[in-house]
Amino acid sequence: MTGFGPDLVKRGEYLARVGDCIACHTSDKGRPFAGGLAIHTPFGTIYTPNITTDPDTGIGRWTDADFMRAMHEGIGKEGERLYPAFPYVEYTKVTELDVQAIRAYLNTVVPVHYTPPANSLRFPFNLRWLMFFWNLLNFDEGRFVPDPKQSAEWNRGAYLVQGLAHCEECHTPRNFTQGLKTSERFSGAIQAGWHAYNITPHKTSGIGEWTDQDVIGYLSMGVAPGRANAAGPMADVVADSTQYLNREDLRSIATYLRAIKPLDKGESRARAGWGAPASDVVALRGTKTNGVNGAQLFLANCATCHNWTGEGVGASAPGAYPSLIHNTVSGASDANNLAMVILHGVSRTTKAADVLMPAFDRDLSDEQIAAITNYVTKRFGNPQSTVSVAQIGKLRAMPQ
Repeated sequence: MTGFGPDLVKRGEYLARVGDCIACHTSDKGRPFAGGLAIHTPFGTIYTPNITTDPDTGIGRWTDADFMRAMHEGIGKEGERLYPAFPYVEYTKVTELDVQAIRAYLNTVVPVHYTPPANSLRFPFNLRWLMFFWNLLNFDEGRFVPDPKQSAEWNRGAYLVQGLAHCEECHTPRNFTQGLKTSERFSGAIQAGWHAYNITPHKTSGIGEWTDQDVIGYLSMGVAPGRANAAGPMADVVADSTQYLNREDLRSIATYLRAIKPLDKGESRARAGWGAPASDVVALRGTKTNGVNGAQLFLANCATCHNWTGEGVGASAPGAYPSLIHNTVSGASDANNLAMVILHGVSRTTKAADVLMPAFDRDLSDEQIAAITNYVTKRFGNPQSTVSVAQIGKLRAMPQ
């Protein structure tokens, strides 16, 4: 594609946002798209490649056909099979015109001369040719085919969710080869200690009670008032990708998610359906506490922002300190995300607000974080969701 106009480049920039290319291909914000981000897998660590146009360390010598083959077939310039940490399983669905637009945009990105570290994968996973067999089990090459029985809005949403946005990569469980369990699509999975929740329209296990506006607000601002606030990897997705999507595409995504098969994971109540205000601050007055006390730790570390009642500060404003009542994190059937938020905090910058919660991993012990987590789930969320001190230790040790 030797010649391309500004409209194609602009479209490519938008599509690169949809695909969140910058998130994985940037380890240093001072050199965007230059790669080097460590992706930790059960088989070892993969470092993302440089996709700037530097001819020696990037993709400057790649032809358009090379780029197309990588996106659609998972094969690199020299014929090597790419690892599925690069989501070609989804990108294969993207039209040739959209792939060309992305390439046109990347051709305008400032070239960076930088060679990422070599992958560190255990034998035999370091043998790329074995990906041939992985592909036989987990990869169906081919472009998205619209369903004539569905609306244009549904088809657009399906194209985005199944393709460039690659939502399944986090929200679908994995099989023994680390491929996607297609029978459980979008039913939720654990990624680096974080729970990517069930986003099927099941009323209790998924997001069946969410309105279209809830989905749109969550993807554009990271907030669905009275339901959820994006944290961890999803906060990064919102900040780097989904906040830039236009209203039509966001609505199409909501339409598609509402129509997929609802999957029941056994929850008795929706994640945002738990909780009531607490009054423990009154009960603690004048009393002595012994050992590690969750209520006391909550009041000392969390109540300034989330209120001692757990009702939050700032109501439903984009930058509000969220309520822990009717909150998908405190009401989840596992306490992973709540513990991870306490450990690592929240950093989410959108056009609506700059949201920051401090990390407590350096200030609080595993025992203290477990106590706060269990207090919050008992008082404001799902009381059956608990976490042990040992589990906190495992979550703390997971690379982020």
